[in-house]
Amino acid sequence: MTASHGSSLPLVSVLWPAQAANRWLRLGLLAFAGSAVLAVSSKINVPLWPVPITMQTFALLVIAGAFGSRLAVATVLLFLAEGLAGLPVFAGANAGPAVLAGPTGGYLIGWIAAAWIIGRLAERGFDRRFATTALAMLAGNAVIYLFGLPWLARFVPWDQVLMAGLVPFLIGDGAKLLLAAIALPTAWRLIGRQGTGA
Repeated sequence: MTASHGSSLPLVSVLWPAQAANRWLRLGLLAFAGSAVLAVSSKINVPLWPVPITMQTFALLVIAGAFGSRLAVATVLLFLAEGLAGLPVFAGANAGPAVLAGPTGGYLIGWIAAAWIIGRLAERGFDRRFATTALAMLAGNAVIYLFGLPWLARFVPWDQVLMAGLVPFLIGDGAKLLLAAIALPTAWRLIGRQGTGA
């Protein structure tokens, strides 16, 4: 199936359809579960060259594609609120406002925009095939860097920003993007549904 220009149900809405009776409970449980996955994935370190990576971005990409735009944004906002409240959910088991105010804060804020963009593209059917899923994930990654790099420039000289905040992570981000682009279409094939609908 090619990317649809209409509206498609996100994966989670096919696996767990929303009903009037369970709407808010469902949204709360999914957002909480998604924020927990983001927190746990920050503890998974992969020894990749030139720098080790966590699986947080992979988790973000898959959650955004599976949840759709609004629920994905709510999940990221909940995750950030947990970190601001002092729960050690950020990479390195860090927490508190200092993390958002620090060098990585721009990337974390960029997660909100990336979640919306990837989720919105998934709602248009981009998560059904590898190529279109990869395109959605690439757009999300690009947005994260668009937020993250200018913020990082407050802490390092402009001529060092790309080497400090982009180049060392390209291999890891590329690998996570490919994994996410495989995971979502595979999930659709496993459930044998396209999920097209209002």
